[in-house]
Amino acid sequence: MSIDGEEYPGIIKEKAAAQNEYDSAVSQGQSAGLVKITDRRLEQFHVSVSIAAASKVTFELTYEELLKRQLGNYELLIKVRPKQLVKHFQIDVHIFEPQGIHFLETDSTFMTNELTEALTKEQNETKAHILFKPTLEQQKKNSELDETLLNGDFVVRYDVKREATAGDIQIVNGYFVHYFAPQEMPVFPKNVIFVIDRSGSMTGRKIEQTRDALLKILQDLRQEDHFSFITFNHKVVEWKSSLLPATEENVASAAALVQTLTARGGTDINGALLAAVGMLDRAEGLPEHSVSMIILLTDGQPTSGERNVEVIQENVQKAINGNYALFCLGFGFDVSYKFLEKMALSNGGIARRIYENADAALQLQGFYQEVATPILMQIEMQYPENSIEGLTKNNFKLFFEGSEIIVSGKISNELDLLPVEIKAQSHTSNLTLKEEANVKEKEQVFQNQRYIFGNFIERLWAYLTIQQLLEKAISAQEEDHKALEAQALDLSLRYSFVTPLTSMVVTKPQQQEELANKPTEADNEKPKKLPAGASLQRLHSRMPGEDDSVGIALRGGRLADRWRSELQSGSNRKMFSTVSRFRHAKIAQPIASEHPQLLLQLPRQNERICLNIDERAQTSVPLLSDPEQGLTVMGKLGDGINHFVQFDISYVNPPVQIHVYTHAILVSHNNNNNWLSWTTSTSSTIQGLTVSVEKEKSVTASLPDTVTVKISLVRFPEDFLGLYFLNTDRFSDKVTGVLGQFYSKAQFGSNSNNDQRAVERLLRVSGSEHKVSRLYKKDYRLESASEPVSCWSIELTP
Repeated sequence: MSIDGEEYPGIIKEKAAAQNEYDSAVSQGQSAGLVKITDRRLEQFHVSVSIAAASKVTFELTYEELLKRQLGNYELLIKVRPKQLVKHFQIDVHIFEPQGIHFLETDSTFMTNELTEALTKEQNETKAHILFKPTLEQQKKNSELDETLLNGDFVVRYDVKREATAGDIQIVNGYFVHYFAPQEMPVFPKNVIFVIDRSGSMTGRKIEQTRDALLKILQDLRQEDHFSFITFNHKVVEWKSSLLPATEENVASAAALVQTLTARGGTDINGALLAAVGMLDRAEGLPEHSVSMIILLTDGQPTSGERNVEVIQENVQKAINGNYALFCLGFGFDVSYKFLEKMALSNGGIARRIYENADAALQLQGFYQEVATPILMQIEMQYPENSIEGLTKNNFKLFFEGSEIIVSGKISNELDLLPVEIKAQSHTSNLTLKEEANVKEKEQVFQNQRYIFGNFIERLWAYLTIQQLLEKAISAQEEDHKALEAQALDLSLRYSFVTPLTSMVVTKPQQQEELANKPTEADNEKPKKLPAGASLQRLHSRMPGEDDSVGIALRGGRLADRWRSELQSGSNRKMFSTVSRFRHAKIAQPIASEHPQLLLQLPRQNERICLNIDERAQTSVPLLSDPEQGLTVMGKLGDGINHFVQFDISYVNPPVQIHVYTHAILVSHNNNNNWLSWTTSTSSTIQGLTVSVEKEKSVTASLPDTVTVKISLVRFPEDFLGLYFLNTDRFSDKVTGVLGQFYSKAQFGSNSNNDQRAVERLLRVSGSEHKVSRLYKKDYRLESASEPVSCWSIELTP
């Protein structure tokens, strides 16, 4: 960190000691900062910073990340959210893979023809270079407005070439890493029981998204798989008394069950899991060589039956007895994630938090796809005992197609050849693979790669060791727990890692310091709300006219990234934002604090209305009905966000219903249902009615000679929908509804001040007069709501 031109290096300290120094600096009004790492995989940097008066602070952050192979590729996701034009914007990615690059692709949610010209990609057998460097003009949505096109995700995906051997070994400075990812092997049949929470806390969007995900998962079952469902609230209900083969008929029967899932009652996790284990124990006729697993989805604490989580963990572990794998999915932040994680790790599985976002159903499907294709069991990676020290985990219960096993260690003796032997069970036979790595040849491979850290494999070994120590500590007894954490702390301090046990402090004379901090998953139980516009990944930008670059070097399984940002303060203030960007407020224009629930343009009047429904109103709102147009629109307010999360559009001719949710769109006609995804631009036409989806932006319903209905999707800070109409002159005089009345029966009072600078006026709607106030709001009709719009604000109770 640079404070007023002086540079100060970051120092890793034990967490409590670092926090004390940070708190002391803040209390004295001195420059101080806090960095946290909290995304879905705890690899997200957040910064809170206090800047002393009249100070200028520059941060430069270098970090490393292990890229995990999932579903057959490595993925680097960069969230691009500068919210402004950036003079020198650059994403620079270098990839080096000694095995050879099998495929490489880039993807983006914001790319246009103009921006494509700013993207270059060079690739040979083992190296690739991707550069995205748009000019200011290329970033603009149009030449007249300073509104940026850069608003979305930039993704790099690739995989390496793999031969039918025991994997790839890389060696640098006496440390090795072994990547093992076999492919094109027969898949074990699965015996899977889905244990689904349907308690009262799952009501609303959670149970809807669960239904959507399960319907897709059912379609992914293989014919040789066996499956069943157990649903639970305070009562445990088995769909069938035994597992059934995944025939077309049984899958259809299960889909009918899923469609009827409703949420109410308490939460008996203990009873549900023991019922699932019992079903597997008594199962007959299952394939001889198959993998049995239980997948639990819950969003809350146990409130019925056995409520002591330690007793539940003990009961479940004793019942499973190492025979089956348990995977635990925690929905949202009310769930006790520590409880689920310990239970999963103790029973050969993993835990995953499912975030309450619009893509929750996709998260559930994605998790299932990761565990849907087991191809190896009982994997043992063997290395010469007398020549290897500090070996990371080398025994694995299951291996799923498309993933990767990584083992690392230190070569303690002088070896010319490093022998490796892998033993495992495949579906058809016992498998033994052998490999020998020439140590000198392997070390030579990385000698001349200038963008690879010289000791990156040693640091990768330390990272894996720390992660595995902390993982073991989760299910260990108290005494062992402390010993494991002590080992993890020692390594964290030795290798200068920010972990759940350590923090980074930048100390300036007179005790001024900056602090970097990594929370545990438990710290996420009650998340802090991010500031508007804060991005969630690894894009780093600054003010217009400043440089903005992401310099990235990929792998030996890791990513290195450098970030630089400057802050200047004229008064002592504390800011909370992400490392990816520090936001500067433009005070030359009005500030729009929020989106309205509804925004409409009054017919034949150059006036906008911002309409909000009273929070005490029913959640389902009759927004508009026009019998002559044959159109009805209903809306549903979200739970706790005071915005609309669902719109139901009904047409008389053709008889079509369109249900728009934040996660998908359902078009129904003559009992036929067609789901449309927000993730793809698409359209569907039924008897002249066209429903068009613009990817991650909007859905439009248009019919000749009829008002066009358009709904915008807003993803930040909370997922919601915004409704508006086009061709409103086509509304008849009979249009009614909370919103519809404004198109036929709204008029400003004759004595109302029509001065454009007025802040209050009288608006007459359906015989009632309302005092309306001029406010500035964000316009959900626009792709970017950076420019506020003036509107007359009114609140109504239906």
